[in-house]
This record gives sequence, C-alpha cells and structure tokens, in this order.
Amino acid sequence: MLLNAAEAARLLSTDEKTVKRWIRRDGLPATPVDGEPRINRIDLLEWATERGIKVLPEAYAGAGDEPGLFPSLSSALQAGGIHCNVPGDDKLTVLRNVVDLLPLPQQVDPEFVLQVLLAREALGTTAIGDGIAIPHMRNPILLHVAGSSITLCHLATPVDFGALDGKPVQILFTLTSPTVKAHLHLLSRLAHALRDPRLREALKRPCDPAGILAAVAEIERSLGG
Repeated sequence: MLLNAAEAARLLSTDEKTVKRWIRRDGLPATPVDGEPRINRIDLLEWATERGIKVLPEAYAGAGDEPGLFPSLSSALQAGGIHCNVPGDDKLTVLRNVVDLLPLPQQVDPEFVLQVLLAREALGTTAIGDGIAIPHMRNPILLHVAGSSITLCHLATPVDFGALDGKPVQILFTLTSPTVKAHLHLLSRLAHALRDPRLREALKRPCDPAGILAAVAEIERSLGG
C-alpha cells in the first residue's frame, strides 16, 4: 500500500515537487524508505479528504473491486444512525457522546474506542471544513466489528475541532469498519457525496435525518448504485 511521491502525485493530479512540499509543510504523512518518502494509501486518502483535494478514482483500488461485498453509503448511514442535537461543549465531551451512539458490539469497550478516536485527532484534525468532521479509527481492524457503518451526529452546539478554515464543527460522520478495504470503500463514497451540493444543502438545514438519507439515495441513484 506504500506509494512513492510520483505515484501519489498522479493520484492527486499534481506533480512530484508539490507532493514533497505537502510532506514538508502541510502534514502529508510519509515514511522515508531508502532516502525517499513513501506514503500509505490510507494516509493519502484521509489527508486529501480532509483538505477537499480530489483524488483519482483509481486511488481507491482494492476498496471497491467487489462492490457487492460492501454496503452502500445510505445503508451504512442507516446502520450507524443519524442523531440530532448531540450535546457537548468541547471535543472530548462530543466524542464521548458520539461513541455512546455507535453501534458497537457488546465486547467492545467504549472507552477504548474513545481513546482511539482521540489518538487519531492528535495526529491532525479530522475536520474537513464547512463545519464537518470525519472522526474514525486509524486502524479499523482494531474494533473487530461485524459490518461497516457511518454514524452521523448533528451537534446541538458547534465545537472547535481545529479545522483549517477556522469554522467550528457541527456535523460529524464517524466510520466503523471491519477491514481496511471496507474503510476505504466507505471513505471514498463519503468523500464523493460530500462534494455533491445536494448533500451539502441537506446538511446545512436543521437536522433532518429523512432529508439527508433522501439526498444520499438520490446521489447514489445518479451514480447507478
């Protein structure tokens, strides 16, 4: 899953020099191998998603090769639930309340999940701008969940997540997945949908679960699935 700078540049529709600058100055995670940066595919997708940078569809190779094995975005949202007026005045309290709403197996310790989410936030904000954040497990296999889900929480009060655009977060999509492939699949579907004005408009209105699901279903129908 490790990419060199040239491969990452192609997937991000830019040049190698820009990718190396992003590594040095803009927090694109990379590991030196034989003196050259190597980038984990998941890190690349998450970093680009958080900054609204479009990624070529082939970047998700391995995530959607067998789409029948993965749920649709609307199915994942229905599995995770859409929750309105979730309380909390700071990131810790909000994430604790979000964890309480996740469809976790009985054997999974919610406190462990909270610590994993906080550890991910410590690596860099999961806020992607415009009042939206995508907190998720850095390693989805840690949870050993049976299936994939996305839990959408509409906060009662916007909270500072350190977003690059400076806007406080009011909408959180929390992904839980049993495998890396499932994680990439959901992330790719969500990233695409969040670029669609139909979903953006639905999210800007007062919390409306039915309206959000309808917008997602419409987007999926326009894509043919």
